[in-house]
Amino acid sequence: MSRLDRELVERELIATRSRAAREIAAGRVSVNGHTVSKPSQVVSDSDELSVTEPDPWVARSAHKLLGALESFSIDDVTGLTALDAGASTGGFTQVLLHRGAAEIWAVDVGHDQFDAGLREDPRIHVREGLNLRELDDSDVPQVDLVVADVSFISLRLLLAPLLAATRPTGELLLMVKPQFELARGALDKHGVVATAAKRRRALDSVLAGISEHEARVIDIAPSVLPGPSGNREYFLRVRPGKTRTESDRLNEADIETHLDQIMRGEP
Repeated sequence: MSRLDRELVERELIATRSRAAREIAAGRVSVNGHTVSKPSQVVSDSDELSVTEPDPWVARSAHKLLGALESFSIDDVTGLTALDAGASTGGFTQVLLHRGAAEIWAVDVGHDQFDAGLREDPRIHVREGLNLRELDDSDVPQVDLVVADVSFISLRLLLAPLLAATRPTGELLLMVKPQFELARGALDKHGVVATAAKRRRALDSVLAGISEHEARVIDIAPSVLPGPSGNREYFLRVRPGKTRTESDRLNEADIETHLDQIMRGEP
């Protein structure tokens, strides 16, 4: 007898237990022909397990970046070099490869999380055990595009190294997680930033930090998927330098109006 998530890995139907849990939650796993919903369900050697239409992406986060690229009308990143800050299992990296990135540096403070299949791709340089606050040009060269999905730290603390890693003509797609931008007292008992007013305060803090670092936001979009426990999250499209250009999608006044519209649509 064994847990379902463990058994899926043992039978090589799914690569990891975390991935198994995600497929089970999505309703793509059945036991003896019946869809199941709990990774902890006990199964025996004689039970028939099957996975239908598995998610092609290695992590749920991939869908967040896909949504942001669509919102920002970024159709492909062909030939670009990129930094995936907070790479974790590699969801963002996989999306960038699929969209044509030439070379990617995948950086994370953790170890042994990055997808094994992606790790073998020669276009990817995995940097594990590296604190993004200490990132410098000896770790990663300047790149055309930075994507960031970090947890348990404020983006404000990472703006300087991430901007330094971005070429003057490059861009950053930064995911703001309000639950990590505000004090613990601003969160409910589930760790959720439950009001639009508090989320706006978190976003304003990051926007102010970007301006302080001589950069500019040219677009904002809500994430197509919530974070853990249902937290609402947001993507900022950022360019180095404060001087706006004709190619900037939104100017400073437009950003405020756009953000007001996003907030009005939320509880």
